[in-house]
Amino acid sequence: MSASTTSSATPLRLDHPGPGLWGQVLLLLALTGLPWLLQLMGQEFYTGVATRVLIFAIAASSLNLILGFGGLVSFGHAAFMGLGGYTVGALMNGGGLGQQALVAWPLAMAVSGCAAGLVAPVALRTRGVYFIMITLAFAQMFYYLAVSLKAYGGDDGLPLPQRSLLPGVDLKDDNSFYLCVLACFAASMALLRRLLNSPFGLLLQGVRENESRLRALGAPVFGLQCSAFILAGAQAGLAGALLANLNGLVSPQMLHWAQSGQLMVMVILGGAGALWGGPLGAVVFLLLEELLSAYTLHWQLALGVLLLTVVMVAPQGLAGLLSGLRRRWTERGEGSHG
Repeated sequence: MSASTTSSATPLRLDHPGPGLWGQVLLLLALTGLPWLLQLMGQEFYTGVATRVLIFAIAASSLNLILGFGGLVSFGHAAFMGLGGYTVGALMNGGGLGQQALVAWPLAMAVSGCAAGLVAPVALRTRGVYFIMITLAFAQMFYYLAVSLKAYGGDDGLPLPQRSLLPGVDLKDDNSFYLCVLACFAASMALLRRLLNSPFGLLLQGVRENESRLRALGAPVFGLQCSAFILAGAQAGLAGALLANLNGLVSPQMLHWAQSGQLMVMVILGGAGALWGGPLGAVVFLLLEELLSAYTLHWQLALGVLLLTVVMVAPQGLAGLLSGLRRRWTERGEGSHG
């Protein structure tokens, strides 16, 4: 067997193939039918919970792009999510075309992407804890700006008179809105997968592995990281726009550092640097919050124990744990056939 054949048959460690075609189809069908299954069970309330999970899966995946794949530990990512929400809220209250989802949601992504473009050139001149503190500082600046804007509700937040309008779709209906969010989630994951397996994504992950070597080889390290930061900010802006529509309210808490911490916990829990790490972490985190908060006010304690367990037992998160179990199952099957 030639070397070229071997290299083409063996996937790179930086490749992220994700589930196969049938796996994606089955997952999409299951998620599409979820609202009607919940309706049959008399549990319509959980349609809103599922919508919230999908929105935070989009946000966590956007953070995973720079944290897991780019090696940039941002502690202010929720700021871009909040800016997307406030953009939709301001446009919605302004009336006119601002009420249209096809106008407001792309503008929310643009505003968050531009804000990320302002933060990135400053923050990327630092590394390590200094990068973390600068992203946190910018996030808190945006947070206090939102608090000080009395025209947009100040500390009380800005209520939305209704959900955004989408031609041919009644977003006031919870099932329709869920399907719209599911479509945004599927598109985000497809684009993320495409991006990570492109030359840009491979170079970005190469910078994470060995920045000095990539710089010596002539790779545009600063441009790669800056572009990834802007893309992640724009995707977080989409999540913020969807969350504003779900809650019917935009508040400064969306931009707070505690929200950024929750997104980071989701990524670490699910698996930083894994394609499905963000969605897995969002599912586990939010479902645990929903279930445990019904029994105790101290649900964060159980979550903390789980996070410590995952970090100690599976440093690569739940996605890494599942991947390892699947690999062992495959090897065991091949061994039995052999």
